[in-house]
Amino acid sequence: MSVSRLVAPSVRVGTDAPAVLTEGLSRRFGDLVAVDQLELQIDHGEVFGLLGRNGAGKTTTIKMLITLLAPSAGTALVAGYDILQHPAQVRRAIGYVPQLVSADGSLTAYENLLVFARLYHIPRRERRARIDDALRFMGLDQAAHRLVNQFSGGMVRRLEIAQSMLHRPAVLFLDEPTVGLDPAARRSVWEELRRLIAREGTTLVLTTHDMEEADELCDRVVIMDRGRIVGAGAPAELKAARGPGATLDDVFIAHCGEEAEAEGGFRDVARTRRTARRLG
Repeated sequence: MSVSRLVAPSVRVGTDAPAVLTEGLSRRFGDLVAVDQLELQIDHGEVFGLLGRNGAGKTTTIKMLITLLAPSAGTALVAGYDILQHPAQVRRAIGYVPQLVSADGSLTAYENLLVFARLYHIPRRERRARIDDALRFMGLDQAAHRLVNQFSGGMVRRLEIAQSMLHRPAVLFLDEPTVGLDPAARRSVWEELRRLIAREGTTLVLTTHDMEEADELCDRVVIMDRGRIVGAGAPAELKAARGPGATLDDVFIAHCGEEAEAEGGFRDVARTRRTARRLG
């Protein structure tokens, strides 16, 4: 699949709009262009991956789409709402799981979800049923009244996903959802995300450095470098284009350069270890 498959037409509000649609989305920090004229179209119910080395613009893109960061130019529709004209409606229509821990370890799982239910003005009469359903669905019903600081990393991540889905968002943004988790916990989170997609039909937009994760979960991916899209398509198509036996790691290195293998060095290791400690 070519990059042109992802180019968006002129942005316009409407019920027929894709789940996410960007037009010329850009962000500058002084002289640095972090995201440069980004054109994306993400369909409803799709699992879409943003790949790229550190500094490629992935997290900046997510922050603009969830209205935490204003674009320097361009705009986007998320769940049918313009991020500039209707930011409050965008926030109500999305869920967000950040890279670092967002659950409160001093509260129980149930209490964390209750706080979130109140923040999103879920009607009082619906709260208990919604919370119980979310905990049960994410396999946390037996741990509902345990303090979150006693949870494993995988349990914390599943709680944060349950929390982000409590108000039934149309689009769920996940910033490196399994960073710092061991392989078993990572697989567990993948399984829960697949179940979530099957049940709710939610659109997932995720950033990840884990090419295995992108290959397992994503229907389509874009590879970003210096704020621009340098590769796009379904993982199977991208691997096939590289030749027999190619992996998504091979595709990534081909688009981002050999230095992508070693990029980040100590900073990447330190960040991952800090996150792992936070996740327990």
